[in-house]
Amino acid sequence: MGVGGSDITKPNQAAHSATTPHHTQALPLRGAPASCFFRAPYAGPRDRFSGGRVARRSDTLCCVGILEYRGVTKRFGRHTALEGVSLEVTPGEVFGLLGPNGAGKTTLIRIGLDILRADEGEVLLFGAPLSQETLDRTAYLPEERGVYRRAKVRELLTYLGRLKGLGPVAARSAADHWLQRVGLSHVASQRVESLSKGMTQKVQIAACLMSEPELCVLDEPFSGLDPVNVALITELIQERRAGGRTTVLSTHMMHQVEALCDRVALIHQGHLIVYGQLDEIRRRYSPNEVIVWTAMDLVALGVNATQHKAGGWRIQLPPSETAAGYLNELVRSGVVIDRYEPLVARMDDIFVNLVSGDR
Repeated sequence: MGVGGSDITKPNQAAHSATTPHHTQALPLRGAPASCFFRAPYAGPRDRFSGGRVARRSDTLCCVGILEYRGVTKRFGRHTALEGVSLEVTPGEVFGLLGPNGAGKTTLIRIGLDILRADEGEVLLFGAPLSQETLDRTAYLPEERGVYRRAKVRELLTYLGRLKGLGPVAARSAADHWLQRVGLSHVASQRVESLSKGMTQKVQIAACLMSEPELCVLDEPFSGLDPVNVALITELIQERRAGGRTTVLSTHMMHQVEALCDRVALIHQGHLIVYGQLDEIRRRYSPNEVIVWTAMDLVALGVNATQHKAGGWRIQLPPSETAAGYLNELVRSGVVIDRYEPLVARMDDIFVNLVSGDR
């Protein structure tokens, strides 16, 4: 147990574009096997690249959900991967999609991007049924990575930029910008196979972000990254939110969820078991306890308190007592308080508590 979010109890009682093209053009990658092609969606008029950003129309109304699932069910034979899942991702947020391995997260992502089809339910993307037009406004970094390892880094990113609708010059400009942004300009002429795992991961993230997609789905983007590069990718995600773009983040790194996400959904055994604002969920699953820092001996004053490992006194409040109300009681009793904090559950504790009981 710890201050600011380490305790958990039951709730208080109060580099890949996700498209299935209808109109496509096959683009060979120089240096790839003759039979190796990407199929690029027809994107209409080319976006113009300027200053490292794709100039793209913004026709998503603020009141329209970016991605919405309505009663989605998916079965594989006798196995039900998802059962009646309903949730919505709203504009400009970082949405955390959480769950243990095999919970159904990847299946849900793939249904939302038309890679798989649901057996029951409905999916809306930018407020409309899935279509080539709406899918072209998305990007997807799958957990299963895949790159042309013998391609040169700049060549690979330029090629992927072409697939997202950029012209030759614009795609190369975007590639150079994003290589600089992720700190890989010095390896632009190297083959991907010569890069470390972390560098390769950054190349794939750059490929995913270089078209400035309105919706970006990142599945375990921090895998293989050191703390410096975790901070870099965190900054890129925060910049997307500041620019009004939406990101779905699927990760097992709960401290990153706490640092980045506005709202979260927890999937377990194909069911949606937690969904809502991150701060509200943490409060809901927090114990009714506070930590009080004071030079006074609370036990000697008759308070039922124990020493906390982080210093201060840990106090379990009665079910009917609130943290604010108890603070007032202490002050009225003459306790001189240096610091006072309600305990707030950490997401990793909530995660373990909710999913471990069924194992």
